[in-house]
Amino acid sequence: MAFSNPNAVIYLVDDDFSIRDSLKILIQSKGWSVNCFESAEAFLANYNPNQAGCLILDVRMPLMSGLDLQETLATKGIFIPIIFISGNSEIADSAKAFRAGALDFFEKPFENQLLLDRIAEAVTKDMSYRDTLEEKTKARQCYDSLTSREKEVLQLVVSSYSTKEAARALDISHRTIDAHRARVMEKMQANNLASLVAMVMNFDLLKNQPSQTH
Repeated sequence: MAFSNPNAVIYLVDDDFSIRDSLKILIQSKGWSVNCFESAEAFLANYNPNQAGCLILDVRMPLMSGLDLQETLATKGIFIPIIFISGNSEIADSAKAFRAGALDFFEKPFENQLLLDRIAEAVTKDMSYRDTLEEKTKARQCYDSLTSREKEVLQLVVSSYSTKEAARALDISHRTIDAHRARVMEKMQANNLASLVAMVMNFDLLKNQPSQTH
């Protein structure tokens, strides 16, 4: 069942006015905000990457095709969920679209409710991606605020070193290790050790750090 989200925008790109108009009315009837464009170029000139939503995209258009736009967005690092629509496409078109990450590919005419359901799924996916990206950015900022020594302690902590083992590895006292660990927890805004480890692992914060061995 489709549902709308007032914080999301549905972008519709199709060179056929009648298609744009009918789909806009359909999508707006369910509470969605819709921005329509007659060309891929117009969409690129007006798209706001900070706005959550999804893209409904015609395959065959003059100048830049829908598949070309999909490729251009990927090159720019823009990963908005894309739902393709087409009235005259080939199997190769849908295959290429899916290989490049399209969420779905509809042949005209299609069931309106099915499209609405896929839009809801696409927006949910995009908002989840944005939330994860925001959490990752925040975690990286917290990590970057650590001193070199605190980063060393963090690496040992997530590698399951005990206080005694960490003190021996860094040739410092147990109390110093405890003090560093407390500051790491505070700066990383972690409530407990489990959440700290999960944060580091989920966002690969130690990816470029040299490994420590027992």
